[in-house]
Amino acid sequence: MSTIATPPPKKVNRIGLEVLNYKGAKTTLCAGCGHNAISERLIECFYELGVEPWTVAKFSGIGCSSKSPAYFLGLSHGFNSVHGRMPAIATGALLANRNLLGLGVTGDGDTASIGLGQFMHLVRRNMPMIYVIEDNGVYGLTKGQFSATADLGSTLKTGVHNDLPPFDCCALAMRWGATFVARSFSGDKKQLQAILKTAIAHRGLSVIDVISPCVTFNDHEGSTKSYSYVKEHEEVLQELDFVPSFEDISVDIPDGAVMDVRMHDGSHLRIRKLGRDFDPTNRQAALNMLESADAKGEVVTGVLYVNTAKPTFIDLLNMVDDPVGTLPQSRTRPPKSALDEVMEELR
Repeated sequence: MSTIATPPPKKVNRIGLEVLNYKGAKTTLCAGCGHNAISERLIECFYELGVEPWTVAKFSGIGCSSKSPAYFLGLSHGFNSVHGRMPAIATGALLANRNLLGLGVTGDGDTASIGLGQFMHLVRRNMPMIYVIEDNGVYGLTKGQFSATADLGSTLKTGVHNDLPPFDCCALAMRWGATFVARSFSGDKKQLQAILKTAIAHRGLSVIDVISPCVTFNDHEGSTKSYSYVKEHEEVLQELDFVPSFEDISVDIPDGAVMDVRMHDGSHLRIRKLGRDFDPTNRQAALNMLESADAKGEVVTGVLYVNTAKPTFIDLLNMVDDPVGTLPQSRTRPPKSALDEVMEELR
């Protein structure tokens, strides 16, 4: 008597979804592009944390980086905005529906050049969202010219040297109000996963600058954002582990070398210090460390700064719990008597 083999049960996360539910379209970026690795990490993190993809709103601007939201979380909401204007679009959408988890994916050109003013206002407001900068130091869609994050003295494939100092997006974010700031490398799977999971749990603006080599225009000798350069010059601040609020946080860790940062949802960012006495809750120390590393030609990665106490823009506006976009006119439109009173005061 023959028996019919039953297929193995499908692997699902804590809310019953397969990893397929967190994927998107097939990438059209260059093979080996660091942006694709970031998309893969985002898929893994949202799946492993059990985030409902339809509660996520993805935002982007223009550039290679801004194409990548199509390659993950296909069941989520999405808005591809004008070049450099993504922060304004994201702010409006998240104020209209505070229940959405905002995820902005941008590039060094989209953020540090045409979008710098928008980025600064997003930062000073501490808008609660995740802001991932896919940083390759060049404009990949327009044949690889230097971007505003290209390091002084770096060279293009054509041999042209960069003679302008760069913007450090992490330093700018810390200086003007972001409450979670980190830098990582697209080739460092473990570190980037821990950082992205922390950003998902953080209530406030999370700015993550990810060095993401452009294999077409900026992965050659003389580039400071190539795979080889980052691997040779990377200075890792700490070993990171993210413990979700729904998992047991009792783990075996050596004494005397661990810092636990409790996130708003009850989860923990666990930091094991490696070789240096660095406190990520000290903003000034983090800024000094970045300047010191820059002078030595180091690419510092890890959690640079975290502050779980500062109010968000939504807190400051004292908004109601219900999403503004769902409120009826009776709750959002002033009555005629109020308008009459205003008009009378202006006579």
